[in-house]
Amino acid sequence: MKADQKKEGYLFIKKSESKAILVGELAGNYSAIVLMFGFAVAAMAPALVISRMISPRKRSNPVKFLPMECGQVPSGEGRTHFMMQYYPYILMFVVFDVMAIFLYAWGSAILELPKSATLPMMGFLAIMFGAMAFALYQSGRRRIW
Repeated sequence: MKADQKKEGYLFIKKSESKAILVGELAGNYSAIVLMFGFAVAAMAPALVISRMISPRKRSNPVKFLPMECGQVPSGEGRTHFMMQYYPYILMFVVFDVMAIFLYAWGSAILELPKSATLPMMGFLAIMFGAMAFALYQSGRRRIW
């Protein structure tokens, strides 16, 4: 740290003989986020107000608020047995989906990355394929597939 910089708490404030960086200048970096939040509020508020103005005021028929199954009054038990037949497919999808997200990000920036960035990705793939192999092993033991 140079002699003209002073550490105060978590903020680094650069001080020169005649000028210091103001907090407002640091907060200026967040102006795009504040502008986007303001735009979201400005776009959302009229939609909420207009829908409230044109909606009917009286409550409709109480039958409308009853639980229905395809327009019919529900019958029978609400909870049933869930078949686990497709559960391994769901797990494999989640594994490959996460792997695809990280591989896409890595692959799109691979030309700018140093060669040493390949080793962690290979470790990541080894962990993911290890989990996949274990899931396939378990599915074979339990005769799920």
